[in-house]
Formats: sequence, structure tokens, C-alpha cells
Amino acid sequence: MIPIRCHKLSVAFGTLRAVDELDLVVEPGAIYGLLGPNGAGKTTAIKSMMNIIGRTSGSAEIFGRDSRQLRHDDFTRIGYVSENQDLPTWMTVGYLMRYLEPFYPTWDNERATQLLRLFDLPLDRSLRHLSRGMLMKAALASSLAYRPRLLVLDEPFSGLDPLVREELIEGMLETAEESTILVSSHDLGEIETFASHIGYMDRGRLVFSEEMSVLTTRFREVEVTIAEPADLTRDPRWPDRWLRPEVSPAVVRFIDTAYDPELTPAHVRQLFRGVRDISARPIPLRTIFVTMARNSREFSKGVAA
Repeated sequence: MIPIRCHKLSVAFGTLRAVDELDLVVEPGAIYGLLGPNGAGKTTAIKSMMNIIGRTSGSAEIFGRDSRQLRHDDFTRIGYVSENQDLPTWMTVGYLMRYLEPFYPTWDNERATQLLRLFDLPLDRSLRHLSRGMLMKAALASSLAYRPRLLVLDEPFSGLDPLVREELIEGMLETAEESTILVSSHDLGEIETFASHIGYMDRGRLVFSEEMSVLTTRFREVEVTIAEPADLTRDPRWPDRWLRPEVSPAVVRFIDTAYDPELTPAHVRQLFRGVRDISARPIPLRTIFVTMARNSREFSKGVAA
């Protein structure tokens, strides 16, 4: 059963289309990183998938069921943690865990104890007196204790110090073998270390969705050493998939978003005279993100002009 499937999911607030015909599939066992700049629609999409806010059109299914028709037994299989999540702050950490236990048939007390120890959470301290990082750890511990089949994390690492992020990721990955995980985050360096799939949203639309291994293979920084000064970046033959060009008299650099070890060099030699050397190297997820975001911003400025 597919954990998450969205088809042309749209959410509008007046004239603002926050999510625009989103088609998204999260396969069983995936650790899916949903990326995009601020305002891309990630949080709105996730909240609509979880039926926290309504949709304007389209569909969203969780384990094959319309998310608007989820029942109690469905929620016992879903863990949800958000950076803006409301928690009963009058409860202590221990009381919160005891309070939640009867609602979840799969609640594992041994697992709960392990998580509390891993996160170094004080059982007798009220939630209102916890730091933001500790609150996030309490929310994650309470979601992981019943071993959910689907774990949804919306910006769980935002603003946290490196140690807390590391502890949250460690707790999350301990459940990865038995769960499907969807995580929205700006901590690209962290996402890169564990995500199996990446989706990139911009202005409400899903620009691409693919396996991490495929993504990091097709994005390459290409450097071309040439014998003659040239600037073909304004040439109509310059491919749209070659982004962020940098040109000097002897060197041209660009990001190829669809690198092919045979076709890309051949295309380079067609455009540039006196090619002496062509090199291509992989780039980190952060560079991919920045490249896509800057290209989108430049495109928007061009349209507005």
C-alpha cells in the first residue's frame, strides 16, 4: 500500500495558489526529503495531506484512504511532528507519554523508555519549561513510541543546535526500517546524509521528484577549458538545462541539470571552439538547491520585466 499519494492536489487562499496541482508519491520504506525555498508550499502541502487544512481541489491519500476520511485506526499508524506543533504544555514529559499510551495499540513501553533516555528528556519537567529543542525531542519521542508506519516531519530541525539535530536524526533513523518517512527541512546537509528520495517544490509546484542517487548523478558542475575567448551564454543554442554560467577568457563553468557523460561533452564541443579540457564533478545537495532557487528567482524577475 502506497503511504502517500497526491494527485493534482491544490490549496488556494483567495487568489494565492499555495499548492498548485501537486502530484506526489512516497513509496513504502522511502525516506523522502521535501525541499524548496520559503513560501514554496511545503508546509501547506503537508498539512493538506494530513487533513489539517482543507484542499481546494485534487486528492490526497494516506495508505490508500482519502485523507479527509482517515479514522482513528489510521491515525494510530501515523506519526506527525511539526516545528509549530501545539503540545499540552501543562503536562510533564512523563505524563504526556502515559497519557498517549492508551490511544495506540502498538505503543511500546520499552521503546518509549529508550527514546526518553536517548533524548535525555526529564520525566518530571513540564513541557512549558522545555527549550524548543527539548520540545521537538518530546514530540518525536511520543510519535516514535508506537512505531508508526508513516512518520511525517515538517521542519523538525529548524533553529536547533547541531547536537539536538543529530539526536533527532538518530531517533528518526532507528525507526526507518519499519516506517516510511516524509521530512520537510532546510537543513540540506543533514537531509543529504539520510534521504533516499528528494522532491523539490517551488511556487506551489513540484519541480522534480526522484531518487537521491539519480539526482546527484544528473547534476554536475562542468568546467570547460578553451583556447579562444568566448561567451556563448547568450547564444540561442545555449541549453536551458545549463545553469549559473561563469565565463572567463579561458574557462567556462556551468551547472548541468541533466548531465550525460557522452552527450554533454559532445554538446560542449559544438558550442565552443578550441576546447582543451572538459571536467565534470558532482555537487552537494545544497548547491543543487541554491541553483534551482536562483534560477527560479531569475526566471520570475524575467517574467515580471
